[in-house]
Amino acid sequence: MYKIMTPGPTQVCENVRMARSRICTNPDIDVEFVEFYKRTCEHISSLLCTSNEALILDGEGILGLEAACATLTEPGDKVLVLDNGVYGRGFADFVTMYGGEPTIYHADYLNTLDVDELAIYLENNHDFKYATVVHCDTPSGMKNDISRICPLLKKYGILTLVDSVSAMFGEEVRVDDYMIDILCGGSQKCVSAPPGLTFVVISDDARKAFHERKTPVASFYANLNIFDGYYEAKWFPYTMPISDIYGLAQAFDNIDADKNMLQRHADVANATRTALIEAGIHLHLQSGFCNTVTVFDVPQGLTADQILDGMKAGGIMLAGSFDDLSGKVIRIGHMGANANIGDMVETLRLLDKVLRRLGVDLKARLDTTFINNLELY
Repeated sequence: MYKIMTPGPTQVCENVRMARSRICTNPDIDVEFVEFYKRTCEHISSLLCTSNEALILDGEGILGLEAACATLTEPGDKVLVLDNGVYGRGFADFVTMYGGEPTIYHADYLNTLDVDELAIYLENNHDFKYATVVHCDTPSGMKNDISRICPLLKKYGILTLVDSVSAMFGEEVRVDDYMIDILCGGSQKCVSAPPGLTFVVISDDARKAFHERKTPVASFYANLNIFDGYYEAKWFPYTMPISDIYGLAQAFDNIDADKNMLQRHADVANATRTALIEAGIHLHLQSGFCNTVTVFDVPQGLTADQILDGMKAGGIMLAGSFDDLSGKVIRIGHMGANANIGDMVETLRLLDKVLRRLGVDLKARLDTTFINNLELY
């Protein structure tokens, strides 16, 4: 078995695994499960600093992103797609799929989105129904400042759709304060539950847009409206994955009890990046570093597979990337249960060994430098 130090899926705590082994009832007809589901959804909202309704959907994080676009988009709707990463650009596909007209706002892929430049653009370009924003674009590790971006968009009456699947609970998210209309998350990242569930948090403004549609949503499964009135009717639109939701609820209990969660992520991330820099490894980004993932360029003369295979041979799994970054970078996930000192020391010790064996002339020991720098944060 590998120790997974990837940017999702992440390690899963034992109590989450055990929660998933609870005896199953029939979620279609057991009213107590409806109550449990609703309590879990309300807990999610509370942790994200809002009273907006949350829904748990039976599908990996991408389902939440598609369902949000499907339910918001009508043919001909103009949508602003903020693009400074692979996932940011990818939102345009969902918009187009459901008949919308995406306008792609291209930005630097090596730096966090410049909010001041976006503000200038919006002065003369703000005729959009909604805008898509990626909080952490995981293929590159890019973090965007949703606390500034979303209020700027709302200033012009633009609904905000945020993908924070890879950032929330490793980076601060305050739904009401940030004016987020639809927030999408997933079970397998900082939440540290197995992959398979997504959750969305929906504002009143977003609900209003859903209900004022003039055309039906072109999907059943990817349609957030099908949950309307589920609690009052004590009925779900499809059979809910009860064991997965038991595990997810426990994972959120773990998050609630982890009062040092955000600081722990920041400390581990800063120490990891500093260790790589001091060893002479080139970080991929110039700014916008997310506290959930560190991405570095593959050293000249090596391949990504050489590094990844060497790590797997030592029992630890890191990740490469894809699309434009395929074969060019290595990603270390320090999110959720992965963001702890012991596992990071073990990971960096093995990475140091693998890189040296492959001929990289490191200027400092990765694990030792990590520990030394951790004391500074």
